[in-house]
Amino acid sequence: MMTAGGRELRVATWRLNEPSHHLPVLFFNGIGANIEAVAPLAEALDDRGFVMFDMPGVGGSPEPVVPYNTFTMAWTTAQLLDQLGLDLVDVMGVSWGGAMAQHFALQHGDRVHRLILCATSAGMLMVPGNPAALSKMADPRRYVDAAFMEKHFATLYGDALGKTAGKGSHMSRLKPPTRRGYFYQLLAMLGWTSAPALPFLKKPTLIMMGDEDAIVPPINGRFLHSLIPNSELEIFEGGGHLFLLSHREQSISCMRAFLDREEARKAA
Repeated sequence: MMTAGGRELRVATWRLNEPSHHLPVLFFNGIGANIEAVAPLAEALDDRGFVMFDMPGVGGSPEPVVPYNTFTMAWTTAQLLDQLGLDLVDVMGVSWGGAMAQHFALQHGDRVHRLILCATSAGMLMVPGNPAALSKMADPRRYVDAAFMEKHFATLYGDALGKTAGKGSHMSRLKPPTRRGYFYQLLAMLGWTSAPALPFLKKPTLIMMGDEDAIVPPINGRFLHSLIPNSELEIFEGGGHLFLLSHREQSISCMRAFLDREEARKAA
């Protein structure tokens, strides 16, 4: 547990004290998702450090008393990095966390080297997904009620993950957020969009989308790609909203190729 910005947060780190030629990754999770949900990704990127934390009211972080927004949470995150002794990081975010990753890179550009955006959008200017999937996404019962999650898993996340052993493993790692914690995460993005600022974002950026994502359709990735000058777009065939799990090896290979290529380019 760490305290930053007046908030107590549960923080997880991997390999920060181990020697590495790579920058650590700062990861922003999806809405309502706890650290354990993405721990396999942190373990797979085993040649670099990794930092992640539970948002207020999510996982092991205490329930928030007052709401927050993207600006205050980005400031809080920068304070966490200060306490961990990290001046520069690569930033990655998925879904809701992809929006936070964009905002952090825009607000604290001096702390960010590269950006990886997964299954995300420019906020309020997004092309909405399937109404059936969005209605289930907004319902925190998907974390609380195992039967609800099982029934609506394919609607939420696509068929690809449901056909693999990763479905059960993912569901077993989830811990339900508090209702206030979940609501405050929704509230934090109300009216927010990165679109006007993205043309000024000069960071090398990898955008990853699933072509069968019912929550954030791939056209949102194309929109981000058109706005961010130094970006590249990778769309995973048959990938739903959780393509990082259903297309695990392909996703990790894509991320590694991007990070290693940018490092080689910088060294040259």
